[in-house]
Amino acid sequence: MDRRAFLVTAAAAPLALTAAPAAARLAGGTPLALVTADLEARVVAWPLVSGRPRAIATPPGPRSIETVGDGRLALAAHTSAGAVSLIDMATLSVSRVLRGFAQPRYTAAAPDGLHAYVTDAARGELVTVDLALGRVVRRTRVGARARHLSLDPASMTLWTALGFSAPEIAVVDVSRPDRPRLVARIRPPFPAHDVVFAPAGEHVWVSSGSQRRLAVFDRTTRRPLELLDAGRPPQHLTFAGGAAHVTSDDELRLHRPRDGRLLRATPLPEGSYNVTSGFGLVFTPSLERGTLTVLDERGRTLERPRVARSAHDACFVVST
Repeated sequence: MDRRAFLVTAAAAPLALTAAPAAARLAGGTPLALVTADLEARVVAWPLVSGRPRAIATPPGPRSIETVGDGRLALAAHTSAGAVSLIDMATLSVSRVLRGFAQPRYTAAAPDGLHAYVTDAARGELVTVDLALGRVVRRTRVGARARHLSLDPASMTLWTALGFSAPEIAVVDVSRPDRPRLVARIRPPFPAHDVVFAPAGEHVWVSSGSQRRLAVFDRTTRRPLELLDAGRPPQHLTFAGGAAHVTSDDELRLHRPRDGRLLRATPLPEGSYNVTSGFGLVFTPSLERGTLTVLDERGRTLERPRVARSAHDACFVVST
């Protein structure tokens, strides 16, 4: 891929990824949810407006998936295979497979549109991928069992939980996108699982891997401001429609960000952990049932198709 063309198109990514389905159609794109089929060697491209689902052949065992770069790529992590694959939205096919990982887990996209960060749990590394070159350009030691991560584009700060029930959270400076730098480790008030920056970037929400609790941290002081009750651990987080959406195996709980007040609880199929949002929708796949629950931003269930034998993660893309 031409690096100059990649830079130009990257600037349009935020608009493309937050547009409504109708706007995506007008722009000549098709809004899709990409869902990992964990027990199979494929990712399912599920249409959000109309059309038939498509299977994208991948290396075995895709676990996590994230939209990266200029919105024309998605990065899938194959934990057991020690690889990550780059999926091209123009062709809905794998354009490149990167090897040399031990246990790649989760991904965060850099706002420059050129880089993505992948946690490697077995090596305790944050791995920087140059998307235009299609290769690993740096490995930064952050701590053993690095997993869930979140990046705040305003402060260029990245937090990653060091484990499933993590005793520590690593704080990484990514102001130089190709040279991440570990700047601190935080000990949360409970074993942490997921970490997500709230939209304004001032607060970081942290869920637990072992307790029915959430914590809201101040990004600058790195101290918890508030502890909230939560559902069954582990919980996962996303923000949509002015609310924090928290999954906990069989339930989606909506919290008001400014005070943590519980606004709504919606039942989910067992095994619904990871959650993502976009196009005015919230999606949560189920590891146990292989379903993909589609909800609106108020937590109301819209549909629940079965997409695979087991579905671990999902992301939103616009296929051109």
